[in-house]
Amino acid sequence: MHWNSHSEIEGLHAFLSPSKYHWLNYSEDKLRDTYSRQQATIRGTQLHEYAATAIRLKRRQPKNNDTVNMYINDAIGYRMRAEQPLYYSPNCFGTADSISYMEKHGERFLRIHDLKTGDIPAHMWQLEIYAAIFLLEYGLELGIRGPEDISIELRIYQSGEVLVEEPEAEAIRAIMDKIIESDKVIETMNKED
Repeated sequence: MHWNSHSEIEGLHAFLSPSKYHWLNYSEDKLRDTYSRQQATIRGTQLHEYAATAIRLKRRQPKNNDTVNMYINDAIGYRMRAEQPLYYSPNCFGTADSISYMEKHGERFLRIHDLKTGDIPAHMWQLEIYAAIFLLEYGLELGIRGPEDISIELRIYQSGEVLVEEPEAEAIRAIMDKIIESDKVIETMNKED
């Protein structure tokens, strides 16, 4: 038997994939809806890549109510780093869409921005977790004893709006504690296996 190689599809997954067989039971409307959501996810990934490139190259965008343009321009204006990985452990890490940390006149300031391209309302928890991971990864190195020693501003860019939060230190401390506790549980489970 001579098998066709299909090297062009290696590592890819088809929408009508055997491993995602639920589409067999979809109505045409459900099929259309599911496919549209998948395409929106792909477009969101492309917009994030575009935004990261524009930020790295410091290419300002037209000033208007376009969410991506606002996000890019603010990240450039605040001298932020795009797509920065943050790492606490193999069990807890992520990539901030854009982030900056600065010290000026003894004040410490962390800024984290997130670009949301979908319609589902976003929640600040994701950005609060990024802030907690930042403090766990860099806090000691920077001489930061905890979230009480730093000002934090979080922003979500979605649907032409910018949501801003300055989280309470206690909320970030609780997330840091939960990360540490949860990581220990997972590590104990890994040792038991």
